[in-house]
Amino acid sequence: MPTTRTTLHLAEHTHTYGLSLSGLAVSGDTMLLAPDEGAALVRLTRLADGSWGDPVELPLADAVDLPGDPDDEVDVEGIDVQGSLRDGLLWVTGSHSVRRKRVKRHTPPSEVLDRLARLSAEKPRRVLARLPIADGRPVLGAGARLPSGKRGLVGALADDEHLGPFLRIPGKDNGFDVEGLAALGDPAEVTTVLLGLRGPVLRGWAVLLRLELGPGEDPGELALRSVAKHVVDLGGLGVRDLARDGDDLLVLAGPTMVLSRPARVLRLRGAAVPGALPEVVFARDLDTVCELAPGDGEDHPEAIAIVGEDSLLVLHDSPAPDRVGAHSVQGDLLTGLGRGAAPAARFVV
Repeated sequence: MPTTRTTLHLAEHTHTYGLSLSGLAVSGDTMLLAPDEGAALVRLTRLADGSWGDPVELPLADAVDLPGDPDDEVDVEGIDVQGSLRDGLLWVTGSHSVRRKRVKRHTPPSEVLDRLARLSAEKPRRVLARLPIADGRPVLGAGARLPSGKRGLVGALADDEHLGPFLRIPGKDNGFDVEGLAALGDPAEVTTVLLGLRGPVLRGWAVLLRLELGPGEDPGELALRSVAKHVVDLGGLGVRDLARDGDDLLVLAGPTMVLSRPARVLRLRGAAVPGALPEVVFARDLDTVCELAPGDGEDHPEAIAIVGEDSLLVLHDSPAPDRVGAHSVQGDLLTGLGRGAAPAARFVV
């Protein structure tokens, strides 16, 4: 199956947010990106040569009240669009994960254990928001989000027998870490949102959460009506992103720990229909769409989205130097997604 590289022109945003991208949504000729840092999305438009450019920064704080300060890093990991980017709904989730202090390259050995003992709750990451959009931009002040405390996702899972113990463990230590989002159903009714967890992976099983959401007591608030768990046998991998492909759900699977490989895209047929996702998904229930080839310490597949009729765009965390320009980064465009009744086409990038 053909694979080409697609260029994303980010201009001045390159220096503000870096080139690691963690969230992606495409609707027609408009693309929304979630940079790995900061508290804003970036909108791109498809150019005549097939690349994407004309970047516009979209601060999340303009559309919804964020936990913490407006400039705090939200760590957006999943985005999805219901309807179109002209008059639909944009869903955004942060990782909700605890953070462990990073050991930098030149840290003195005497300080390593001390740094590894430092944890922070990172409340700004506890964002799950719905933003009405018009002409590719969230409507000012019109968004709504789940509360970040006891009435939110973390509060609902605090005593959960499977996930509760992992809420206090950093995401990169196989702790609780949201990295994929798919919004299902009619946005005019109670919305079903699927969240894919990078961690924890439970004895080799990845976890998807199904949230039923409704309006909250205040205009800027969502109410969490129920949470259900689904486990998926991804062979020890976690969920790095989710994407809807018609009635099917595409799962980007990758390591939960700080590892480079393996990574693959899998298809779960019919799972994007509200109420259709089984509680237990065995490996035999999944079709392999493609095996991906991350580099050593670079080119980690991090975000996927359907582009056009039969293509899948894959973007990367820590992109390799040959993907990076002065103000641009390249992703992989894979064609031939293997829709239909037969098992999906299998190919290697």
